[in-house]
Amino acid sequence: MDLTEKMIDSQLVFEGGFLKVRRDRIQLPDGSEGWREYIRHPGAVAVLALTDDQQVVLERQYRYPSGREFLEIPAGKLDQGESHEACGRRELLEETGHVAREWVFLGTAHPCIGYADEQIHYFLARGLSQSARQLDDGEFLEVVTLPLAEVTAMTLNGAICDSKSLVGLYWLQAYLEGRMPGAV
Repeated sequence: MDLTEKMIDSQLVFEGGFLKVRRDRIQLPDGSEGWREYIRHPGAVAVLALTDDQQVVLERQYRYPSGREFLEIPAGKLDQGESHEACGRRELLEETGHVAREWVFLGTAHPCIGYADEQIHYFLARGLSQSARQLDDGEFLEVVTLPLAEVTAMTLNGAICDSKSLVGLYWLQAYLEGRMPGAV
């Protein structure tokens, strides 16, 4: 069964600083027509920064759409033409002040498949050294470093609950346990 939906026409509904909202008229698999509204996103990179003594570098920051603070892994959007690893390196330095000697690609996830085309590319960063943070204007966050076992427990009790961090921490654990391709 072909489940493909085909675009008939598309209109830009909103264009912001980095998000675009589109509304498309589509042809459904049965030949009827429908509408899809969705967000175009430039993509992002998330970093699982792990110290030599198995501590995870996290960030505590306020997220306006949810109206609360979250404890999460470092991440940020891709700049146009930027490679995934370069974005991870930039975001880790800007937000936490850490530089990593080793970078391992863990995978790509699609966090909002029903209403956005965002992809998040995950990296493990090890061999950390501390440098000065370079926060963007208007960016406010606290860097927190916690033992991996404690962070894992926090994913189960709801203290860490954003999907980006949950996916990344799951993949980190799988990688460290040798359950992912290329794991060492």
